[in-house]
Amino acid sequence: MRRSLMKILCCPVCKGDLLLTVAEENDEEVLEGTLRCEVCRVDYPISEGIPNLLPQTSSGD
Repeated sequence: MRRSLMKILCCPVCKGDLLLTVAEENDEEVLEGTLRCEVCRVDYPISEGIPNLLPQTSSGD
């Protein structure tokens, strides 16, 4: 995921800002890490350069 995407990404649930935490990156993009919504207290993983912004569903509904 390119860092420039942070300008347009938002939480898929509340549309709030996301906080990027980088675990691994190269010269071009973030390869591993998380995007955290402080409002919803939800972490969205970044794996192999791809952010997974699918809202989490609760089990047992």
